[in-house]
Amino acid sequence: MTPPSTTTEPRLRDRAIVRSIPMLPRRLVQRMSAPYIAGASLDDAITTVEGLAARGMGTTLDVLGEAISRREEAEATRDAYLAAIARLGEIDAPRERVRNVSVKLTALGLGIDDRLVHDNVDAIAAAMAEIDGFVRVDMEDSPYTDATLELYRALRAAGRDNLGIVVQSYLKRTRADVEQLAAEGARVRVVKGIYVEPEAIAWRDMDSINRSYLDLCRILGEAGCHAAYATHDDRLIDGCRTLVAELGLDKDRYEFQMLLGVREEARADLLGQGHPVRVYVPFGAQWYEYSVRRLRENPRVAGHVAKATIDGWRRRLPGGR
Repeated sequence: MTPPSTTTEPRLRDRAIVRSIPMLPRRLVQRMSAPYIAGASLDDAITTVEGLAARGMGTTLDVLGEAISRREEAEATRDAYLAAIARLGEIDAPRERVRNVSVKLTALGLGIDDRLVHDNVDAIAAAMAEIDGFVRVDMEDSPYTDATLELYRALRAAGRDNLGIVVQSYLKRTRADVEQLAAEGARVRVVKGIYVEPEAIAWRDMDSINRSYLDLCRILGEAGCHAAYATHDDRLIDGCRTLVAELGLDKDRYEFQMLLGVREEARADLLGQGHPVRVYVPFGAQWYEYSVRRLRENPRVAGHVAKATIDGWRRRLPGGR
C-alpha cells in the first residue's frame, strides 16, 4: 500500500499552487495551461483544428471571453467569430469535423442589449450556414438560463436551424427543459455544470447530478434527438456507452465531447471503439482568464507543470543537475 505521505502531500502542494496562481507570472500560467488552450491567435486555433481532424476527431472552436460590459467588446467577439468561420470553411477536411463553433451569449451582448446579442448570434449563424456549419449556444449561470433558451428558440423560429443548445444536469429545472427541447427536436449538449448555484435550484451531491445527467441523455436518445455527451467522468462515459448500445443509436444521433488537453487517453479509447468524438478548442486574447479557471479545476496538472518548471530552473543553475 502506498504510504499516505506520497499521495496527501502532493495533493496539498497542488492545491497550494492553484491558490497562488493569481500571483504567478503570466508566462508560467501560460505554460501550465498550454494543454488546454489552442493559443492566442486564430492561426494557432486553425492548426489545432486541422491536427485533430486529421486524427479523426471533430472540433468545436470557441473564441474565449464572457461577461463583457461594453458594446464594442461584443462586436469585437462577433467579428472574431466571423474571421474564424471564414478560415474553417477553407480547411480541407470533412465538413462535420471542423465547421462547428460554440458561443457564450454574455460575450456577444447578453445583459447589455437584447437586440445586440440577437443580431450578433444571427450573424454568426448566417455565416456558418454559408459553409454548412453548426453553432452551439452555450449555457451560462442561472440568471441567464431563460434568456438563453428564449434567444435560441427565437432564432430557430426565424429559420436558423443550424443551432444547438447546452443544458446543465445539476440544475433541478433541466429535466423539464430537456423534455420540451426533445419535443422540439433540438440538438443538445449535456454537461454537469460548473457555476456555483444556490442549493434551492441545483443539486450539490454528485450522485444526484450523475443520475440527472444520464436521465437527460436517455430522454434525448428516446426522442431521436442528437445528443452530445460532454463529460470526462468514467461513470458517465460508461453510462452513455451503455445507453447508446441499449437504444441502438446510430453514430449520427450522438457524440462524446471533451475539452482540449483533458483525458486524452479516454478520448482515444472512445475513438478506437468507433464512437464519434469532438474536442472543444478554445483560443483568443482572453486565454489568461480561461487558463486560471481550468487550472483551478485540475490542481494535479498545475502541480506537475510547476514541479517540472522548477526542476528545469534548478538544472540551469551552477552545479545543478
